[in-house]
Amino acid sequence: MSQQTNQNQLPPTSAIDSVTNAVFENWFEYPIKAQPHHTDYAGIVWHGTYLTWMEEARVECLRSIGIEFSDLVALGCDLPVVELSVRYHRSIRLGMSAIIKTRMSEVTGVRMNWDYSIVSPDRQDLYLTAQVTLVALDKEKGKIMRQLPASVKDALDKIAASYK
Repeated sequence: MSQQTNQNQLPPTSAIDSVTNAVFENWFEYPIKAQPHHTDYAGIVWHGTYLTWMEEARVECLRSIGIEFSDLVALGCDLPVVELSVRYHRSIRLGMSAIIKTRMSEVTGVRMNWDYSIVSPDRQDLYLTAQVTLVALDKEKGKIMRQLPASVKDALDKIAASYK
């Protein structure tokens, strides 16, 4: 096996767990509870539901710093996902509660990187870790913006500073 192939393989879950537990501090937290419409016939949360919860948490995190998604739309700015990496560690079942932890890890130009961790309310169980990259898109032109709107950049600078 070549070195390139080894670099592209995911580390074992135990390696992710140990790194994750050391990193996730001071994150925005968004509580959820698995409802029937989130699950399959076996009562296990469908994999796509986690993505919806992650987006809800991200939108609420932005709202908490004064960025309403509807305001971005009014400015003609959209934030589509351009990259997504998800690691499922353990299933959430019907009726279970969990906490979506999210934070913006980096803003580079019009690219925003977000990290996620979904954990049990007592923080003992790790269900999912993920990274998402968004870009600012000019909705009217359908092209990536050259820079973020000033009001968005100012608000994001505040949240980025709070994580350092």
